[in-house]
Amino acid sequence: MKVAIFGSKAYDQAFFQRVNADYGHELQFFKVRLSAETVQLAEGFEAVCVFVNDQLSEPVLEQLAGLGVSFVALRCAGFNNVDLHAARRLGMQVVRVPAYSPESVAEHCVGLMLTLNRKYHRAWQRVREGNFSLQGLLGFNLHGKTVGLIGLGRIGLSTARILQGFGMQVLAYDPGLKQLPAGIKAVELEQLYLESDIISLHCPLNAHTKHLINADSLTCMKDGVMLINTSRGGLVDSQAVINALKSGKLGSLGLDVYEQEGDLFFEDLSEQVIQDDVFERLLTFPNVLITGHQGFFTEEALAAIATTTLANLSELERGELCINQVGEEHLGH
Repeated sequence: MKVAIFGSKAYDQAFFQRVNADYGHELQFFKVRLSAETVQLAEGFEAVCVFVNDQLSEPVLEQLAGLGVSFVALRCAGFNNVDLHAARRLGMQVVRVPAYSPESVAEHCVGLMLTLNRKYHRAWQRVREGNFSLQGLLGFNLHGKTVGLIGLGRIGLSTARILQGFGMQVLAYDPGLKQLPAGIKAVELEQLYLESDIISLHCPLNAHTKHLINADSLTCMKDGVMLINTSRGGLVDSQAVINALKSGKLGSLGLDVYEQEGDLFFEDLSEQVIQDDVFERLLTFPNVLITGHQGFFTEEALAAIATTTLANLSELERGELCINQVGEEHLGH
């Protein structure tokens, strides 16, 4: 199958080419993201392979269909950037990677917690400057504290297992959860907000979860709560968390995703003036730590992403039912 891989970096190319030795697809890599401006590059391809910030709106999908593209392969778990109704109408099949290495994101999530709590980033800079004062670096024991996980899928469960190892009490809110693992307490959102010392987001972005963290939900939380988001940027109302940081309601904030990250992440903008004033305001807080959507970025995860993506395409090419297809059950998400 001829596949156009959009928004690709050198690491994508390396892993996909290595894994493709077992699949034999014809791959072409494009550095640009898929959008209305770049969609013509897909001419002559049967499938496009895209990532989290590629745009698959109805107009883009219509153009893809007109160019003869039949398949959309997401090399990620989320599909909120795809107009599924338009894809269904156009007869385009959409597949994804629902699980690659949940531990990679979970470990990054806990790394953000530890860094914010014990202020490793500030201590590292101090020592480099010959400043060995501990003033301002005071943290707290995770042991005995309560963490609230919103979403208990594969990544949420991996995060829970790590934090249980620290001796934390784990609360979880996930309306779709049928069976709860031992040691995790299922609660409603209101109770999770009220009791958690740390809150971490692990749910998909959809109409029900957009700006789940907003001025009202923040008001329900403990004073000084730590908030972590390694899931989707749109779960958090950025202006609301800025206000909460200014008032002290939020004690610290760790983000690996950002609602407007499409204009920022995965690119070197160090020689440019960043035009996003909200993002720049977040960077001014000493108790905010932002990474550029790197939670997935491990060797194991990249290998798994490439393998699952190419296996998905092979199944579609053979006309087989692909278990990773985004189907009718996802249309309401």
